[in-house]
Amino acid sequence: MEQITKLDKFIVPFGGREIELQQVDYATGGMSLLRIRIREHKRFTIFELDPDSAEHWGDAMVAWARQQKALSA
Repeated sequence: MEQITKLDKFIVPFGGREIELQQVDYATGGMSLLRIRIREHKRFTIFELDPDSAEHWGDAMVAWARQQKALSA
């Protein structure tokens, strides 16, 4: 059995995709993962990331966003 905690949910302005972030706690093994659900109309893409992978992905996204903001300033 797993326990799901909703963390955030938002819609991307371009394309209208719905992104939902959840924490998934698995009873067996005591593992927690970050679940990313991307909804495009009726289609779902789901990723589950361990903490190290989530941090790596998040750092890369923040670095890109900061670079784009600096270029447009």
